[in-house]
Amino acid sequence: MEMRKSNTEEPVYHTTVLLEEAVEALHVFEGGIYVDCTFGGGGHSRKILEKLGKNGSLYVFDQDAEAEMNLPEDGRIHFIRQNFRHIQRFLRLLKVTRVDGILADLGVSGHQFDEAERGFSTRFEAGLDMRMDRRTEFTAAKLLSTYSAEKLQEIFEKFGEVTNAKTLAQTIVRTREISPVDTVNRFRQAVQSIVKGNPNKYFAQVFQALRIEVNDEMGALKDLLMQAEQLLNPGGRMAIISFHSIEDRLVKQFFKTGAEGNEEDPKDLFGKKKESPWKLVTKKPVLPSEKEIKYNPRSRSARLRVAEKK
Repeated sequence: MEMRKSNTEEPVYHTTVLLEEAVEALHVFEGGIYVDCTFGGGGHSRKILEKLGKNGSLYVFDQDAEAEMNLPEDGRIHFIRQNFRHIQRFLRLLKVTRVDGILADLGVSGHQFDEAERGFSTRFEAGLDMRMDRRTEFTAAKLLSTYSAEKLQEIFEKFGEVTNAKTLAQTIVRTREISPVDTVNRFRQAVQSIVKGNPNKYFAQVFQALRIEVNDEMGALKDLLMQAEQLLNPGGRMAIISFHSIEDRLVKQFFKTGAEGNEEDPKDLFGKKKESPWKLVTKKPVLPSEKEIKYNPRSRSARLRVAEKK
Protein backbone atom coordinates (compact mmCIF):
# COMPACT_ATOMS: atom_id res chain seq x y z
CA MET A 1 0.00 0.00 0.00
CA GLU A 2 1.24 3.46 -0.91
CA MET A 3 2.43 5.71 1.87
CA ARG A 4 3.02 9.43 1.53
CA LYS A 5 3.66 12.43 3.72
CA SER A 6 1.33 15.36 3.66
CA ASN A 7 0.80 18.32 5.94
CA THR A 8 -2.84 18.61 4.92
CA GLU A 9 -4.03 15.14 4.07
CA GLU A 10 -4.03 12.02 6.16
CA PRO A 11 -1.84 9.30 4.59
CA VAL A 12 -3.53 6.33 3.00
CA TYR A 13 -1.52 4.25 5.48
CA HIS A 14 -4.55 4.18 7.77
CA THR A 15 -8.06 5.60 8.05
CA THR A 16 -8.38 7.32 11.42
CA VAL A 17 -11.30 6.25 13.59
CA LEU A 18 -13.40 8.67 15.69
CA LEU A 19 -11.08 11.49 14.65
CA GLU A 20 -13.15 14.54 15.59
CA GLU A 21 -14.69 12.95 18.69
CA ALA A 22 -11.38 11.83 20.22
CA VAL A 23 -9.47 15.06 19.65
CA GLU A 24 -12.37 17.28 20.74
CA ALA A 25 -12.59 15.27 23.97
CA LEU A 26 -8.97 16.15 24.82
CA HIS A 27 -9.81 19.89 25.08
CA VAL A 28 -6.51 20.81 23.41
CA PHE A 29 -5.25 24.29 24.32
CA GLU A 30 -2.60 26.23 22.44
CA GLY A 31 0.33 25.93 24.82
CA GLY A 32 -0.33 22.41 26.03
CA ILE A 33 1.75 19.24 25.95
CA TYR A 34 0.03 16.19 24.46
CA VAL A 35 0.84 12.57 23.73
CA ASP A 36 -0.46 10.40 20.89
CA CYS A 37 0.45 6.91 22.05
CA THR A 38 -0.35 5.25 18.72
CA PHE A 39 0.81 7.54 15.92
CA GLY A 40 0.18 5.15 13.00
CA GLY A 41 -0.92 7.18 9.98
CA GLY A 42 -0.88 10.37 12.03
CA GLY A 43 -4.54 11.31 11.65
CA HIS A 44 -5.19 12.10 15.31
CA SER A 45 -1.84 13.85 15.62
CA ARG A 46 -2.53 16.16 12.68
CA LYS A 47 -5.84 17.17 14.22
CA ILE A 48 -4.13 17.88 17.57
CA LEU A 49 -1.48 19.98 15.80
CA GLU A 50 -4.25 22.06 14.19
CA LYS A 51 -5.39 23.07 17.67
CA LEU A 52 -1.94 23.58 19.22
CA GLY A 53 -0.24 26.97 19.24
CA LYS A 54 3.37 27.57 18.23
CA ASN A 55 4.54 26.88 21.79
CA GLY A 56 2.63 23.64 22.19
CA SER A 57 4.23 20.20 21.95
CA LEU A 58 3.09 16.80 20.75
CA TYR A 59 4.97 13.59 21.59
CA VAL A 60 4.03 10.57 19.49
CA PHE A 61 4.80 6.91 20.15
CA ASP A 62 4.77 4.02 17.70
CA GLN A 63 6.78 0.82 17.85
CA ASP A 64 6.36 0.23 14.10
CA ALA A 65 9.28 1.85 12.23
CA GLU A 66 7.12 2.37 9.13
CA ALA A 67 4.89 4.82 11.00
CA GLU A 68 7.74 7.35 11.08
CA MET A 69 7.32 7.77 7.33
CA ASN A 70 4.03 9.55 8.03
CA LEU A 71 5.48 12.33 10.19
CA PRO A 72 4.47 15.84 9.09
CA GLU A 73 7.21 18.44 8.82
CA ASP A 74 6.42 20.23 12.05
CA GLY A 75 8.85 21.21 14.78
CA ARG A 76 6.22 20.76 17.50
CA ILE A 77 6.02 16.98 16.99
CA HIS A 78 8.51 14.52 18.49
CA PHE A 79 8.53 10.87 17.36
CA ILE A 80 9.46 8.12 19.83
CA ARG A 81 9.81 4.65 18.34
CA GLN A 82 8.76 2.70 21.39
CA ASN A 83 5.80 0.82 22.81
CA PHE A 84 3.57 3.19 24.76
CA ARG A 85 4.00 0.99 27.83
CA HIS A 86 7.31 2.89 28.29
CA ILE A 87 5.66 6.32 28.06
CA GLN A 88 6.91 7.70 31.36
CA ARG A 89 10.50 6.55 30.89
CA PHE A 90 10.96 8.04 27.42
CA LEU A 91 9.17 11.28 28.18
CA ARG A 92 11.46 11.76 31.17
CA LEU A 93 14.46 11.29 28.88
CA LEU A 94 13.10 14.27 26.94
CA LYS A 95 12.66 16.25 30.19
CA VAL A 96 8.86 15.90 30.13
CA THR A 97 7.31 14.98 33.47
CA ARG A 98 3.76 16.31 33.08
CA VAL A 99 1.37 16.46 30.14
CA ASP A 100 -2.09 17.88 29.45
CA GLY A 101 -3.62 15.09 27.41
CA ILE A 102 -3.03 11.50 26.31
CA LEU A 103 -4.69 9.74 23.40
CA ALA A 104 -4.43 6.06 22.45
CA ASP A 105 -6.09 4.32 19.49
CA LEU A 106 -5.63 0.64 20.30
CA GLY A 107 -6.59 -0.69 16.88
CA VAL A 108 -4.19 -2.28 14.42
CA SER A 109 -3.53 0.12 11.54
CA GLY A 110 -5.08 -0.61 8.18
CA HIS A 111 -1.58 -0.69 6.72
CA GLN A 112 -0.53 -3.53 9.00
CA PHE A 113 -3.63 -5.53 8.11
CA ASP A 114 -3.10 -4.90 4.41
CA GLU A 115 0.62 -5.68 4.33
CA ALA A 116 0.69 -9.41 3.63
CA GLU A 117 4.11 -10.19 5.11
CA ARG A 118 3.09 -8.97 8.57
CA GLY A 119 0.81 -12.00 8.97
CA PHE A 120 -2.02 -10.07 10.68
CA SER A 121 -4.69 -11.05 8.17
CA THR A 122 -6.05 -14.36 6.89
CA ARG A 123 -6.56 -12.77 3.47
CA PHE A 124 -2.93 -13.33 2.46
CA GLU A 125 -0.52 -16.24 2.56
CA ALA A 126 2.43 -15.30 4.75
CA GLY A 127 4.44 -16.41 7.74
CA LEU A 128 2.58 -16.07 11.03
CA ASP A 129 4.47 -13.06 12.33
CA MET A 130 2.06 -10.53 13.95
CA ARG A 131 4.79 -8.50 15.66
CA MET A 132 4.01 -4.81 16.02
CA ASP A 133 7.70 -4.23 16.73
CA ARG A 134 9.95 -6.21 14.42
CA ARG A 135 12.89 -5.74 16.76
CA THR A 136 11.39 -8.39 19.02
CA GLU A 137 11.80 -12.10 18.32
CA PHE A 138 8.54 -13.63 19.54
CA THR A 139 6.19 -14.32 16.61
CA ALA A 140 2.82 -16.03 16.29
CA ALA A 141 4.56 -18.98 14.61
CA LYS A 142 6.84 -19.36 17.64
CA LEU A 143 3.85 -19.13 19.96
CA LEU A 144 2.01 -21.89 18.08
CA SER A 145 5.07 -24.13 18.14
CA THR A 146 5.88 -23.78 21.85
CA TYR A 147 2.72 -23.13 23.91
CA SER A 148 1.07 -26.08 25.63
CA ALA A 149 -2.50 -27.04 24.76
CA GLU A 150 -3.65 -25.56 28.09
CA LYS A 151 -1.90 -22.24 27.44
CA LEU A 152 -3.25 -22.05 23.88
CA GLN A 153 -6.76 -22.74 25.14
CA GLU A 154 -6.41 -19.97 27.71
CA ILE A 155 -5.42 -17.28 25.20
CA PHE A 156 -8.09 -18.32 22.67
CA GLU A 157 -10.76 -18.15 25.37
CA LYS A 158 -9.52 -14.97 27.02
CA PHE A 159 -8.44 -12.86 24.07
CA GLY A 160 -10.56 -14.26 21.24
CA GLU A 161 -13.65 -15.58 23.04
CA VAL A 162 -13.36 -18.62 20.76
CA THR A 163 -16.21 -21.05 21.51
CA ASN A 164 -14.27 -24.28 20.93
CA ALA A 165 -10.94 -23.07 22.30
CA LYS A 166 -10.04 -26.43 23.84
CA THR A 167 -10.62 -28.37 20.61
CA LEU A 168 -8.71 -25.72 18.65
CA ALA A 169 -5.73 -25.89 21.00
CA GLN A 170 -5.60 -29.68 20.93
CA THR A 171 -5.83 -29.70 17.14
CA ILE A 172 -2.87 -27.32 16.84
CA VAL A 173 -0.74 -29.40 19.20
CA ARG A 174 -1.53 -32.63 17.31
CA THR A 175 -0.83 -31.04 13.93
CA ARG A 176 2.50 -29.48 14.89
CA GLU A 177 3.84 -32.91 15.88
CA ILE A 178 3.56 -33.88 12.21
CA SER A 179 4.30 -30.61 10.42
CA PRO A 180 4.85 -26.96 11.40
CA VAL A 181 1.93 -24.56 11.74
CA ASP A 182 3.87 -21.46 10.78
CA THR A 183 2.02 -19.84 7.86
CA VAL A 184 -1.51 -18.54 7.36
CA ASN A 185 -2.41 -21.32 4.91
CA ARG A 186 -0.92 -24.09 7.04
CA PHE A 187 -2.87 -22.80 10.01
CA ARG A 188 -6.13 -22.64 8.09
CA GLN A 189 -5.62 -26.16 6.73
CA ALA A 190 -4.73 -27.52 10.16
CA VAL A 191 -7.95 -26.30 11.79
CA GLN A 192 -10.34 -26.27 8.84
CA SER A 193 -12.34 -29.26 10.06
CA ILE A 194 -13.16 -27.71 13.46
CA VAL A 195 -14.11 -24.15 12.44
CA LYS A 196 -17.34 -23.05 14.16
CA GLY A 197 -19.87 -20.77 12.49
CA ASN A 198 -18.79 -18.11 10.01
CA PRO A 199 -15.19 -18.93 9.00
CA ASN A 200 -14.21 -15.28 8.54
CA LYS A 201 -15.45 -14.34 12.00
CA TYR A 202 -13.90 -17.44 13.55
CA PHE A 203 -10.44 -16.79 12.10
CA ALA A 204 -10.69 -13.09 13.00
CA GLN A 205 -11.26 -14.06 16.65
CA VAL A 206 -8.41 -16.58 16.60
CA PHE A 207 -5.97 -14.17 14.95
CA GLN A 208 -6.98 -11.44 17.38
CA ALA A 209 -6.07 -13.72 20.29
CA LEU A 210 -2.70 -14.58 18.76
CA ARG A 211 -1.88 -10.93 18.04
CA ILE A 212 -2.79 -9.79 21.56
CA GLU A 213 -0.59 -12.48 23.10
CA VAL A 214 2.37 -11.96 20.77
CA ASN A 215 2.46 -8.25 21.54
CA ASP A 216 1.35 -8.48 25.19
CA GLU A 217 -1.26 -5.85 24.35
CA MET A 218 -3.19 -6.16 27.60
CA GLY A 219 -0.03 -5.87 29.68
CA ALA A 220 1.00 -2.79 27.70
CA LEU A 221 -2.42 -1.19 28.18
CA LYS A 222 -2.29 -1.77 31.94
CA ASP A 223 1.17 -0.18 32.07
CA LEU A 224 -0.06 2.83 30.11
CA LEU A 225 -3.09 3.36 32.34
CA MET A 226 -1.07 3.23 35.55
CA GLN A 227 1.51 5.71 34.26
CA ALA A 228 -1.07 8.08 32.78
CA GLU A 229 -2.39 8.88 36.23
CA GLN A 230 1.07 10.10 37.25
CA LEU A 231 1.78 11.96 34.01
CA LEU A 232 -1.39 13.99 33.58
CA ASN A 233 -1.79 17.43 35.09
CA PRO A 234 -4.98 17.97 37.11
CA GLY A 235 -7.71 18.64 34.57
CA GLY A 236 -5.76 16.78 31.89
CA ARG A 237 -7.67 14.24 29.88
CA MET A 238 -7.11 10.74 28.59
CA ALA A 239 -8.98 9.42 25.55
CA ILE A 240 -8.78 5.73 24.63
CA ILE A 241 -10.26 4.05 21.57
CA SER A 242 -10.60 0.28 21.96
CA PHE A 243 -11.80 -2.32 19.49
CA HIS A 244 -12.80 -5.33 21.53
CA SER A 245 -14.62 -5.95 24.76
CA ILE A 246 -11.54 -7.11 26.69
CA GLU A 247 -9.79 -3.77 26.27
CA ASP A 248 -12.96 -1.77 26.76
CA ARG A 249 -13.75 -3.51 30.06
CA LEU A 250 -10.26 -2.81 31.35
CA VAL A 251 -10.43 0.88 30.43
CA LYS A 252 -13.94 1.25 31.87
CA GLN A 253 -12.90 -0.37 35.14
CA PHE A 254 -9.72 1.67 35.44
CA PHE A 255 -11.45 5.00 34.89
CA LYS A 256 -14.19 4.03 37.34
CA THR A 257 -11.96 2.83 40.19
CA GLY A 258 -8.39 3.84 39.39
CA ALA A 259 -7.38 0.18 39.70
CA GLU A 260 -6.23 -2.22 36.99
CA GLY A 261 -7.87 -5.33 38.42
CA ASN A 262 -11.47 -6.47 38.46
CA GLU A 263 -12.25 -5.06 41.88
CA GLU A 264 -15.44 -3.04 41.90
CA ASP A 265 -14.43 -1.23 45.09
CA PRO A 266 -10.64 -1.35 45.56
CA LYS A 267 -9.41 -0.55 49.08
CA ASP A 268 -6.20 0.83 50.50
CA LEU A 269 -3.93 -0.83 53.10
CA PHE A 270 -6.29 0.22 55.88
CA GLY A 271 -9.39 -1.24 54.26
CA LYS A 272 -10.74 2.15 53.28
CA LYS A 273 -12.37 2.42 49.86
CA LYS A 274 -10.07 4.16 47.38
CA GLU A 275 -11.39 7.14 45.50
CA SER A 276 -10.74 7.06 41.76
CA PRO A 277 -8.38 9.82 40.58
CA TRP A 278 -10.51 10.09 37.44
CA LYS A 279 -13.68 11.99 36.60
CA LEU A 280 -15.66 10.30 33.84
CA VAL A 281 -16.20 12.52 30.80
CA THR A 282 -18.03 9.78 28.91
CA LYS A 283 -20.22 7.61 31.14
CA LYS A 284 -21.01 5.47 28.11
CA PRO A 285 -18.58 4.83 25.25
CA VAL A 286 -18.74 7.08 22.20
CA LEU A 287 -19.47 5.04 19.07
CA PRO A 288 -18.73 5.83 15.41
CA SER A 289 -21.57 7.30 13.39
CA GLU A 290 -23.38 5.32 10.72
CA LYS A 291 -21.71 7.59 8.17
CA GLU A 292 -18.25 6.70 9.48
CA ILE A 293 -19.05 2.98 9.57
CA LYS A 294 -20.24 3.14 5.97
CA TYR A 295 -17.06 4.94 4.90
CA ASN A 296 -14.76 2.78 7.05
CA PRO A 297 -16.31 -0.60 8.03
CA ARG A 298 -13.31 -1.34 10.28
CA SER A 299 -14.53 1.38 12.62
CA ARG A 300 -17.67 -0.58 13.51
CA SER A 301 -16.28 -2.06 16.74
CA ALA A 302 -14.56 1.15 17.97
CA ARG A 303 -15.38 2.44 21.46
CA LEU A 304 -14.09 5.75 22.82
CA ARG A 305 -13.87 6.40 26.57
CA VAL A 306 -12.61 9.63 28.07
CA ALA A 307 -11.69 10.57 31.64
CA GLU A 308 -10.26 13.65 33.31
CA LYS A 309 -7.59 13.65 36.01
CA LYS A 310 -8.98 15.13 39.21
